[in-house]
Amino acid sequence: MTQTIAPRVRSLVLLLLAAVGLFLSGAAPASAHAALTGSDPQQGAVVDKAPAQVSLTFSEPVSLSDGSLRVLDPKGKRADTGAASNVSGTTYAVKLHSGLPDGTYTVTYQVVSADSHPVSGAYTFSIGAPSSTSVTVSDQTAGGGVVGWLYGFGRYVSYAGFTVLAGGAAFVLACWPRGSGVRAVQRLVVSGWVALTAATLGLLLLRGSYTSSGKFGDVFDLDLLGQVLQTKTGAALVSRLLLLAAAALFIAVLFGAYDKREEEEKRDLTFGLAVGGGVVAAGIAATWAMAEHASTGLQAGIAMPVDVVHLLAVAAWLGGLCALLVSLYWAPAEAALDAGAVRRFSQIAFGSVAALVATGLYQSWRQVGSWTALTGTRYGQLLLVKVGLVVLLVGIAWISRRWTAQLTDTVTASGGKQRERTKERVTARAASGDGKQAASGSKRTDAADPKRAAQLARQRAAMDTARQKRVRDADPIRHGLRRSVLAEAGVAVVLLTVTTLLTSTEPGRTVEEAEAATSASSSSSSDAGAVTLDMTFDTGGTDGKGVVRLDIDPARVGGNEMHVYVQRPNGRAFDIAEVKVAFTLESKDIGPLPVVPDHITTGHWSANGVQIPMAGEWNIAVTVRTSDIDQTTVSKNAQIG
Repeated sequence: MTQTIAPRVRSLVLLLLAAVGLFLSGAAPASAHAALTGSDPQQGAVVDKAPAQVSLTFSEPVSLSDGSLRVLDPKGKRADTGAASNVSGTTYAVKLHSGLPDGTYTVTYQVVSADSHPVSGAYTFSIGAPSSTSVTVSDQTAGGGVVGWLYGFGRYVSYAGFTVLAGGAAFVLACWPRGSGVRAVQRLVVSGWVALTAATLGLLLLRGSYTSSGKFGDVFDLDLLGQVLQTKTGAALVSRLLLLAAAALFIAVLFGAYDKREEEEKRDLTFGLAVGGGVVAAGIAATWAMAEHASTGLQAGIAMPVDVVHLLAVAAWLGGLCALLVSLYWAPAEAALDAGAVRRFSQIAFGSVAALVATGLYQSWRQVGSWTALTGTRYGQLLLVKVGLVVLLVGIAWISRRWTAQLTDTVTASGGKQRERTKERVTARAASGDGKQAASGSKRTDAADPKRAAQLARQRAAMDTARQKRVRDADPIRHGLRRSVLAEAGVAVVLLTVTTLLTSTEPGRTVEEAEAATSASSSSSSDAGAVTLDMTFDTGGTDGKGVVRLDIDPARVGGNEMHVYVQRPNGRAFDIAEVKVAFTLESKDIGPLPVVPDHITTGHWSANGVQIPMAGEWNIAVTVRTSDIDQTTVSKNAQIG
């Protein structure tokens, strides 16, 4: 029966991993965690004379490198003087050459936010009057492409490796010390260490290209690697590698000296291993906390230790679950998992869930910030999916606890019977002493042929093991427990995927703060005689999601200049099939007045002399068509005149 179950388990695990891979491959590049909240000159602005510098303001501090901020003239040549600098707070500027000619200029930025994620984008402004431009923003940007996919996959593998490593080792020490001698459990924990180490090395190599060019060829650029080592993320990855060296020593002791000790000696060594392993596991968890979401924003001093506790609770629950699954399916019959070990893990899992709920509530409040962000941002939506998966996992765990209780009752009830059977076997062995002596002659005959004797011994051992497994697998309670634990593990794989996506998605609080800052900027522009409107769209097709920005200057009765900008969710400009605008003054039953702007450059359309016949609150509808069949219309109201 075990021989038929094991392939099914392996097939299910492979299917789950394939689904995870497809989920990750279909995910967008990591969202920017520092949003652009303002610029001078503003996007689409037309200034009378060339400014001395271009400045950008972000929602949080960012890291700059050579070429982080660039200004390109209409012919694509550099118009800035070189390296950018921090002007004040979260505002960064790059100086421009003097005597710049009139025309449309392109500003590109590529920086790294304080929580380690790359931020890139581009926009245009004009000196004197808009013009055509030869600048095309490359699609190969930070955080995207093959390098972005590999980096995201490496992050998932590192989380999974840590979960299996820390949780599997904790399961052995706290729940099932005999498991230190089980080969399947040993392979599981060592595989977690190998996966985490390999993923960390890969992330260290990919980091430079991930935050700069996005080209795979730059993965082996030693200059980029040197720059990475000087960053907060680089220091965290190197620290993780050093801690993994200590973890290797811990594993060697756990599966070496610890396994060879007697039960009494094991109890003395368990405390030391638990303390040492706990310190190493907490240190590894801290390498994520010190470099990602928890290290920036609100209450960072509290958020980082809370994040460490959260990661350790995840590892204890899900990693222990993997060890339990392996033990139930692949532990040899002579070292079968006992009910006491399952009961102890059930208690640890309950405590881990309680810690997850407490730390998760705090993290959710800190990262989401409001009820609207919970449903109106991608981070909030992913968080709701994660909560649903946790609830499902807890429900399946409740079923496993019921099977565990039944298994414990069965073992307790059969304890007396087992002791009686043991006495009978001892008596039978004593009575069969004479028979054994009689059979000594045949044994001596086998001794004359040692190869045959060894072969017969292996056959007898294999038959013995198979018989014991059949008896064990025929137990309906153990069978039910294995199935429920396998279901838990399947949900845990998906849960870990969603968690990885959450760590690479812009928090809802940041999104809302950036939108508020942009709205304030737009309101300021409106007071100055111009209107700027941002509208998100989703046509449902390929490349169908983005933001359309509409600038109307000077937003008064008569002729106006209109600019339309189309950007991807990550802020990068891109072209679509068609853009149309319509103005409607519903209070006076005027319109819709259609306007078809001309395409100027990548993601930029413009129209001059747009006539607004009357002052009032106009409804401005923008129709966006991304393919022959995919289009949508978004609209907002604005006071004109």
